[in-house]
Amino acid sequence: MPREIRLNAFEMNCVGHIQQGLWTHPRDQSTRYSELQYWVDYAKKLEKGLFDGMFFADVVGVYDVYGGNADAALRNAVQVPVNDPLMLIPAMAAATQHLGFGVTANLTYEQPFLFARRMSTLDHLTGGRIGWNIVTGYLDSAARAIGIEGQIAHDDRYDLADEYMSLVYKLWEGSWDDDAVLADRAGGVYADPSKVRVIHHHGKQYKVDAMHLSAPSPQRTPVLYQAGSSPRGCQFAATHAECVFVNGQKMEGVKEIVDTIRAEAVKYGREANDVKVFMGATPIVGRTDAEAKEKFEEYRRYVSSEGALAHAAASLGIDFAKYDIDEPIDTGKSQAIVSNVTAMTRAAGPQWTRRKLLEQMVLGSRQTPWIGSAQTIADQMMAWSEATGIDGFNLSRTVVPECFEDVIDLVVPLLQERGAYKTSYGDGTYRKKLFGHDRLPQTHSAAQYRSGAK
Repeated sequence: MPREIRLNAFEMNCVGHIQQGLWTHPRDQSTRYSELQYWVDYAKKLEKGLFDGMFFADVVGVYDVYGGNADAALRNAVQVPVNDPLMLIPAMAAATQHLGFGVTANLTYEQPFLFARRMSTLDHLTGGRIGWNIVTGYLDSAARAIGIEGQIAHDDRYDLADEYMSLVYKLWEGSWDDDAVLADRAGGVYADPSKVRVIHHHGKQYKVDAMHLSAPSPQRTPVLYQAGSSPRGCQFAATHAECVFVNGQKMEGVKEIVDTIRAEAVKYGREANDVKVFMGATPIVGRTDAEAKEKFEEYRRYVSSEGALAHAAASLGIDFAKYDIDEPIDTGKSQAIVSNVTAMTRAAGPQWTRRKLLEQMVLGSRQTPWIGSAQTIADQMMAWSEATGIDGFNLSRTVVPECFEDVIDLVVPLLQERGAYKTSYGDGTYRKKLFGHDRLPQTHSAAQYRSGAK
C-alpha cells in the first residue's frame, strides 16, 4: 500500500506570502485578506478537499534588510501589511468541522502565561483543532519593535525556547486535573480546588507562580509544529515537535533531515512515528502538462524580482542590494534562518551571486515550483513521500483560490484512486486525526509535568 499523503495549505494573513508579486495577477484574491468572509470561504474549500490543516506563517517585524530599509517590502507587499492570524481561527472553525489550524506564534515576544491561555481558549473554541508552529524569530526589526537592540543569537534563542516550553507544558498539562471541573449545580461547586494547582516556575528567563487560567481543553497542549532544521533546530524538534516543516531541496537532503530528526527523537525516548514531517511545495497544476506549463508562464509575468530579493534578504540575513548582479556574495555568519542559508547553498552552490539567486527564484521565491498535469503532480508527491519518508506537504499559494482548487479538483481524486489520500476525515481532535490520540503521548517531554507542578 502507498503511504498516505497529508496536505496543509501554507498561508499567511497578508497579501504577499511566499511567491512574491503574484498578488498582481488579475485572478488573485489575496488582497481580500482583511475580509473575514474570504477566510471562511477558504476554510470551507480546504475542508471539501479533505486537507488536514491550514498552516499560518507569521512575522512580527518587517523585511528591512534589503537596501537597509523596508521600501522594497512595502512596494511589493512582501508580508506587510500583515494581520494577526489567531483572530481568524474561531470564524473558520465555526464554518468547518474537521479542518485543523496550525498557527505561528513567536515565543520570544509572547508572554508565556497569557499565551498559554490564548491557545487553550482556541483549543476550546475549535473543539481541539488548534496547532502551534513554534518559532523563535529571525528579524532584527521585530526585536527593535519591542525594545531589544537586535536579535538574540540563533542557538541562544533555542535555549530560551526550551525553558519557555517547559513553562507552558506545566500550565497546560499540570495545573488542572482532568476531573477538576465538576459543574455541580445542585452543590454549587464548579471546580474542585484540590485538583487545581499553582505552577511554580523559577527559571533563567521566566518566573511564574500561578495556576493556569483555562480549564483543560480537548488537547490540553496544541499540536506542536516546528520548522528549524539546523543542528540546534533538529535537537529542539526531536524534543518538542510533533510535526516538522522542511523546505524542499534534493530528495537525499530532505531524507537526511527526516532521518536525523526521527533518530534524535528516539534518543530522547520518543517513537520515530511520533514526528510527522511536512515538506513545502508549490504545485502548478493543469489538466495536461502543456496546460500547466502555459499557466506557469502566465504566472511568471507577474513575479516581482525586487520583492523576491527583499524576502530572501531578510530570511537569509544578507543585504543583496550591496552586490552587483554577478558579484560573489559573502554569506557570513547569519543570525536569521540558518537552515535557509544551508538549503540555498545546496541549490545555488557555495558561491552565490544575485543572478544565481534570481535564477533559483523563478516564481518569486526560493521554492522551485512543480509544474505538470494532475497525474504528474500526484506522481511527484508519491515519489517524494516514498523516497524521503515525509508524511505530507505544506502547499504554498500562487494565485488564490485557483491554486488550491486545482489541487482539490484534479490531484486529490487521483491520489484517492491510488490509495494515497483519505476519502473521509477521521473523528476527533487535530492530534487524533494525525496520531490517533487526543493528548500528547507519555513519550513526550511534556508528560513529566502531568502529575502536578514541577
